[in-house]
Amino acid sequence: MRLTGVSPESGRTGLTVRTALANPSTRPGLRLPGRVTVHAGPVDVPVLHVRLGLVTSAEPDEPEEPRRLVQFHQAEIATGFVLRAGRARSIPFSFPMPWETPVTVVGGAPLLSLRMGLRTEVAIEPGLDQGAMVPLFVHPLIAQAHILTALEMLGFSLRQAGSVAARLPGVEQQLSLHQRLGYWVAPLYSGPITELEVIFIANSAGLEVLLWCDRRLALAGITHQSISRFRIWHDGAERQDWVATVDGWLRSAINRHAAMAAHADWSAPINESAHVSRPPDDPLPPGFGLGGTAGGAGVGGGGGGGDGT
Repeated sequence: MRLTGVSPESGRTGLTVRTALANPSTRPGLRLPGRVTVHAGPVDVPVLHVRLGLVTSAEPDEPEEPRRLVQFHQAEIATGFVLRAGRARSIPFSFPMPWETPVTVVGGAPLLSLRMGLRTEVAIEPGLDQGAMVPLFVHPLIAQAHILTALEMLGFSLRQAGSVAARLPGVEQQLSLHQRLGYWVAPLYSGPITELEVIFIANSAGLEVLLWCDRRLALAGITHQSISRFRIWHDGAERQDWVATVDGWLRSAINRHAAMAAHADWSAPINESAHVSRPPDDPLPPGFGLGGTAGGAGVGGGGGGGDGT
């Protein structure tokens, strides 16, 4: 499949920009090959630089502010050249997709209303540029896909998905945003929690999974939240028993959440009773199980938990 984005012709310079991708489907951590072609009109055009950027819609850190388009990663593919009148220049690229790139496609289907694009910026002079946008379809990493499938098999239903233009305290992030996947809690796990949010933070070695548990009492106007953190390596992901692993993570996170709620002051609104301010523990080597990274040292086995902070 080949997708092409073409800018409208500039009335001032006659410049047009065309961005072509051999395949718009990709995954975090891969390189996205393509080509940018710029074509000059009747006059010479001095080009300052050509950049590519990933653009998506994200919620701001402040809930009352509206969603907005955010360019969260960029790379320069050409600098300083003059495009002569009537001439064209073709610039091949291999754009690196960050490991933390939000996912927009799961199981071959779009993930609710999530959209992402690759934007081309051709800077002609300060304050003036030409650009073209090409849609991208970001598929999950192997471990991410297995975790999402396991949640579905355990009875969880996806209710919302989106990106938040903010960093998580204490979590090693490269991007200025992170993705949150909200679920209706499966009957087997309901009671201690009413809502679950899943956050993935990936790097070249593995995947960190944050389970954000919430117990809301709507009539009382209070909420109790907790965050548990787990980590898995990319190596060996295909050999993992994912249903057992995710079930173990959930039980550990929910037990921890319930224990914390039992000691909370429920007579007043509780905004957040757990945070993620400490660095995660080192993951256990492949073949030795998983450990919880929310608190103390990880425990070997199919699923582990950690204490709270």
